[in-house]
Amino acid sequence: MTRPGVELADVFRTAAAGFLRWHWASFQQLKVIRAITRCRTAALGGHIDACSGCGKDWGLSYNSCRNRHCPKCQNQARTRWLTAREAELLPVAYFHVVFTLPHKLNTLIRANPVALYNLLFRSVADTLIEVAANPKRLGAQIGFFAILHTWTQTLVFHPHIHCVVPGGGLNSDHTQWRATSERFLLPRRVLRSVFRGKFIDGLKDLAASGQIRFPPKLQALEDPTRFRAWIRGLHIHPWVVYTKPPFGGPTQVLRYLGRYTHRVAISNHRLVAFDGKHIQFRWIDRKAGGTPRIMDLPVDEFIRRFLSHVLPKGFVRIRHFGFMANFQRKASLESCRQLLRWVPSSTGDSVSSTEPNWRCPDCHAPITVRERLTAIQIAFRPGLRLCAAFDTS
Repeated sequence: MTRPGVELADVFRTAAAGFLRWHWASFQQLKVIRAITRCRTAALGGHIDACSGCGKDWGLSYNSCRNRHCPKCQNQARTRWLTAREAELLPVAYFHVVFTLPHKLNTLIRANPVALYNLLFRSVADTLIEVAANPKRLGAQIGFFAILHTWTQTLVFHPHIHCVVPGGGLNSDHTQWRATSERFLLPRRVLRSVFRGKFIDGLKDLAASGQIRFPPKLQALEDPTRFRAWIRGLHIHPWVVYTKPPFGGPTQVLRYLGRYTHRVAISNHRLVAFDGKHIQFRWIDRKAGGTPRIMDLPVDEFIRRFLSHVLPKGFVRIRHFGFMANFQRKASLESCRQLLRWVPSSTGDSVSSTEPNWRCPDCHAPITVRERLTAIQIAFRPGLRLCAAFDTS
């Protein structure tokens, strides 16, 4: 993939200082700006790579910031995560379910991200597990993982959760695999109703226990009567649960997940132009049948939108539930394989094929780190040759 002409780091280097003079930013948002600005520059130090076979010197490569909001640092993290998940896939159809909150909740969520993101995860998980366990539906314990996204293509704040669910589950004593239809998981109407009820009940409990902070725009909701009226109004807003067509199999699941698991709000390759005051980026208009479009935003508005998607420190945005929950995943997946009479094969397509090829093109030996350098050491060795991937001269 070619190097993009405009990068998020360029935007921050040029306009972040001006943005911060007029806009408030949290400590976590300031850390993200600093990390992305310094990523793969001399400020973070670097390393000199060389071929372990022929000894060819590949020059200096700058270190990455490894911040999860940095578009440059997500490819390797995604590959490592997918490699770990590869052995956990089952030979069944997989479904993609998306749960979305009404926009009316956005202001409250921004003021209470940890409490309400956790409530969103809990409501989604309880909904899927409860509906699937109903004997009138599947009557089984399902397993799945969920991924939090908070953005649209135009970077508007839009919290929603993507769930990837195997097409089936285990009965109560884990002695039988109960498969879903190849084209149908669970009824959306039921999922939507149960999800709405669980989230609203949880929101009431949080407010009653004093765990919700009302921002200035919603200060009136501190009055219990007005809060109850506001809650009743949530029932008339759309609670969207969208079920996408099932995946074709484990290989397709891995390829698809690569686009969702470690995605940041916007990638560098979507940025088109930046003149210091306005920025243009590509987006897909789903309402117009997937039409590609270009959006032009003032740089301050672009930065504001991007920073609204910075997650709280330590917040886990990929979580596992049901028989795929961390405490029982290994044993449950082994039971699933036995019931499905399937033994994982080490041959065939593998996610590991997507890993970077760190081998010398001349002798095909691995390329290894010959020397690690701090920012100060780089500054006192001005004659260092940059690796081609970093040399923009």
